[in-house]
Amino acid sequence: MQNDRVEVRGSDEIDLIELVRGLWAQKWLIIGVTLLVTIGAAAYAFLSKPVYEAKLFIMPPTQNGIAELNYGRGKSTELDTYSIGYVYGVFIRNLQAESLRQKFFNDIYLPSLPEQARQGAMDQLYEGFSRRLVVKGGKDTPDRYSVTIQGGNPVQATEWIKAYVARASEAAELELVRNVTTEAAVKARNIEQRIISLRENAQRVREDRIQQLREALKIAEAIGLTGPVIKSTAAVDITVETGSKLDYQRGSKALAAEIKALESRASDDAFISDLRSLQMRYNFYRKLNVDPDSISVYRLDGNVEVPESPIKPRKFYILAIGVILGFILAGFIALIRFFVSKSVMQDRRSIS
Repeated sequence: MQNDRVEVRGSDEIDLIELVRGLWAQKWLIIGVTLLVTIGAAAYAFLSKPVYEAKLFIMPPTQNGIAELNYGRGKSTELDTYSIGYVYGVFIRNLQAESLRQKFFNDIYLPSLPEQARQGAMDQLYEGFSRRLVVKGGKDTPDRYSVTIQGGNPVQATEWIKAYVARASEAAELELVRNVTTEAAVKARNIEQRIISLRENAQRVREDRIQQLREALKIAEAIGLTGPVIKSTAAVDITVETGSKLDYQRGSKALAAEIKALESRASDDAFISDLRSLQMRYNFYRKLNVDPDSISVYRLDGNVEVPESPIKPRKFYILAIGVILGFILAGFIALIRFFVSKSVMQDRRSIS
């Protein structure tokens, strides 16, 4: 038994040595295949078109940046103020909107492609564009977003990323300004309706007062009272539906003069309480105008620099992978040739 184990161990050592010798004999094949694969990887690494990545980071605006939106708003106006979170949320929603991405694709990205490239399937072109333009929120800081655009021209990629964020900002500002003006217009209409109601009510009150005075005038004329009664001992109680049961005691002259004044009154505005304050508020909301240039819906975290180094292809990484894969492929080919050669030799021995 011990002799058999020695023989088996000896044969194994001979096979390993034979394998090493067989691979060494094919060293030029291994070197050649490895070199060939490495050359192919190097050609890809150095001849591929470089890809640059422009990136910027976005943070919420300051309170001063949204102050224009809150002009004329607050508890006294019954209009809630806009918070930083709400304004920034409107901007982020527009930044991530598919409509903005599609419009940018049609207006900017598609015209920049060569004529031959634009002949391809539009959905594939858009899918490739979507992979190049990425909007992503931060994990540690949820309010901090990053926008990246990849392209073959670093200057162009930088200009594109600025234009894309500017478009999102413009859309958000337009939406916010539209909200402010719409709310102001609704508020103005409500106040205007209240003013109309007050005027109509004042007119009806004046007409009622005229009717009351006319009845009092009839009574004064019937009893021959032309002037006011300074002191009266009359025990007669005349019941009429007037503003005051004693209006007739003012005399027919005074009553006729007041009726004439009320009938010739062009406007009741001076006699309506709170009307002037309502008119001031109405004019304020009707003329409220928000300047979009005074609004800032976001702020940049750092500067947007033109990328100097491409992110693709990673030349040294590709070369290293080429060397490793080339060596593995060469070794595999050498092993196959070794075992095939050994099998052929064993077959010849068995025949002989």
